[in-house]
Amino acid sequence: MSFTYKGLQAKHNRHIVTEEEIQRHLLRLQQQNPRIASIKDRPTEKGDEVVLDYAGYCDGVQFAGGTAQNQTLVLGSGMFIPGFEEQLLDKVPEEPVVVKVTFPKQYHSEELAGKDAEFHCTIHEIRVKTPYELDDIFAQEVGGFYTLEEMKENLAKSLQEYTDERGEMDLQDRLLRQAAATLEFTVDPETLEKAVNEQLQNMEAQLKQQGLTLEMYCSFMQTTVEDLRKDAYPAAEAALRNQAAIERIVALENLEATQEEIGQALAVIARQNKLTIEDLKDYYDEEFEKAVLKSVLTSKVMRFIRDAADVTVV
Repeated sequence: MSFTYKGLQAKHNRHIVTEEEIQRHLLRLQQQNPRIASIKDRPTEKGDEVVLDYAGYCDGVQFAGGTAQNQTLVLGSGMFIPGFEEQLLDKVPEEPVVVKVTFPKQYHSEELAGKDAEFHCTIHEIRVKTPYELDDIFAQEVGGFYTLEEMKENLAKSLQEYTDERGEMDLQDRLLRQAAATLEFTVDPETLEKAVNEQLQNMEAQLKQQGLTLEMYCSFMQTTVEDLRKDAYPAAEAALRNQAAIERIVALENLEATQEEIGQALAVIARQNKLTIEDLKDYYDEEFEKAVLKSVLTSKVMRFIRDAADVTVV
């Protein structure tokens, strides 16, 4: 079989966003963005969100970590230690309130565990959250549009663009794998082992961000690290095959990454990480440069294969 990357055939099932999907997104926005009203004509009640200052004292001495200003708290949420929130009920803004509590014996701070304390509090604002109606006011205050219909049209457009982009990425990925399958390729055992290790290290790093370890994940999923490693080999080998195909096409077609394309890639990286191009210079070493170059060439190869393919859009 000869290496084939031009004239590949594929079917692309383009998903058209439905009215039901648009409505689901509107409902999600409605849930995530309640209307917040400031209450002026009554004392606090359970379920209210209050904005308050507080300062904590133990044995008459103000203790570290027990002070905050303009802190938001939903009364009855149980976010603060037992007894705290209940003593803020039936209070009015700017009225000084002394909250007396006893810290739990198992409290994370040993100096405060089991001790009595006072919090000198001042509530500045009482807020109530209520859901919006899906109407023009919702569109104006949440979406920044004049009418709900205008908001729906914009949402439909955004969802369709996102869906099309994801579909195009999936199509290009399938075409690359189709081309790579025709490449004569023998994986180097040492390179494969390194790729598997990198997969597991990346997985471990992602779990760490969620406060988990690889062992904890294995316990939840009823598997073992050895099984994870075994399962990682096919994907690692496929990734190496894809990369070999990309490098072959780059050589055959004399593809190069222009300075403009590298600049655009850097701009995307900066935007995704909320950095400036100037900030990126702190990270720009030889390894970073290689990664950016690899990313640009991979995108060019996938686009090249896509443009040279016979794609039926359904």
